[in-house]
Amino acid sequence: MAEGEEEVNYASVVFKAGNNPPPAAKRGEETVYGEVKAQNETKNEDSAGRRRFQHLACCLGILCVILLGGIIGVCVYHDKCKPCQKGWSLTEPSCYAYINAQYPHQKTWEEAQEDCRGRNSDLAVAHDSEEKEAINTNSFGSNGFWIGLRVVNKKWKWVDGSDLTESSWIVPPVDGGCALFYKGRDKWSSVSCGATHEWICQQKALSV
Repeated sequence: MAEGEEEVNYASVVFKAGNNPPPAAKRGEETVYGEVKAQNETKNEDSAGRRRFQHLACCLGILCVILLGGIIGVCVYHDKCKPCQKGWSLTEPSCYAYINAQYPHQKTWEEAQEDCRGRNSDLAVAHDSEEKEAINTNSFGSNGFWIGLRVVNKKWKWVDGSDLTESSWIVPPVDGGCALFYKGRDKWSSVSCGATHEWICQQKALSV
């Protein structure tokens, strides 16, 4: 190299392309991702809304069932837990049913007692003056009513097996008779048990 000449060095500069996508492509990917994410969030919100609605509907259904059960319970209690059945008269501690049957539906004493048994009761019994008065007070009409008193072995006995303690309450004769009650009369009559009349049933009142 001649004196005075300068040494010149040459270098090659190489620009290596990076892996990052162009800005436009990156924006496109972000847009697609945003749309997918929004769709997923919408689906999740819809699913959560349906679950809340189903839960609310289930709660309302259970509440309706409880209310319906309560209403039915009150109705049943009101209907079944009265002291006396419908059509019966209450005079504590008993309920009385006055079967005002007309001919030809009147019954003999035995038939009347059988009818009362079918009503979960017996022909009326009066062990004291209060029960005797209760029978008289609640009765009606002028026809005679069978009560639960008849002759057994020449003694007046009630259908519960007890003896009549107030013999003055009934008019003789004793043999073969059954007791018939007439409203307004102080004494009962002894008549043939095969005659047909109306009758009075009695049962214990419910405690409510």
